[in-house]
Amino acid sequence: MTGKTIGVIAIKGGVGKTTTVTNLAYVLSNVFGKKVLAIDANFSAPTLGQYLGIKENNFTLHDVLNDRAPISDAIIKHEKGFDIIPSSLVPKKINPYDLKDKIEHLKEYYDVIILDSSPNLNEEILATMVASDELFVVTTPDKPTLNSTVNAINVAQKKKTPIKGIILNRVRDKKFEVNIGDIELSTNVPVVAVLPDDLKVLEALSFSIPASAHAPDRDLSVEYKKLGGCIIGDNFNDERLKTKFKKIFGMSASKQDVNRCCMLEESKLK
Repeated sequence: MTGKTIGVIAIKGGVGKTTTVTNLAYVLSNVFGKKVLAIDANFSAPTLGQYLGIKENNFTLHDVLNDRAPISDAIIKHEKGFDIIPSSLVPKKINPYDLKDKIEHLKEYYDVIILDSSPNLNEEILATMVASDELFVVTTPDKPTLNSTVNAINVAQKKKTPIKGIILNRVRDKKFEVNIGDIELSTNVPVVAVLPDDLKVLEALSFSIPASAHAPDRDLSVEYKKLGGCIIGDNFNDERLKTKFKKIFGMSASKQDVNRCCMLEESKLK
């Protein structure tokens, strides 16, 4: 059985796309025991390696796309249990659309390949859409970013790549934020994760590790674990005391929990 390629996209920088990629790579490999490869497909302004403390590598994805090195030479084994292919910090001319052909065979070796795309509507993000089996769109709960998200979804739908869900990041639970209902109405795509705005993300970044590794019991980390399980058709049980109290007192499930359950049921039917 081969793995699958997940594209994480956004048509706006700074919404938490790379943070999402690193955390999903961590939870899928460490919580669910999957073999995971994270690839920096942001060819013009790559940051995945910097987020994870990788200062340099002899070969990058650019070298692979230019046939200067086999892809095996560009793979780095990270100390947190997953593999990475960084891109070059020095711009090099490449054909982004070669990405799919260069990585397709890796699904024989990895359960999940996660692509960190460019945040711009250009050939780079289109290459991620084409190379992915499924897409997740990262957004924040404000109107300008939501407008960009709608644009990204429209483009992805034209490329015929399934959009599995929206990841809503940096949520503060304020009245002025765009709510989940309005986001789903505007995009016609389910919200499958709601990530609270948490300073632990920046703290973890200062240590060059994913927040899920740095603060595993925070709401943010648990939400990544639930999303990770959903992506691979598995369920993550939150055993924290406060979650048990919610169940005891009959508090209703969140919208994103319901959407994830629907995704899990769909995966079981396939």
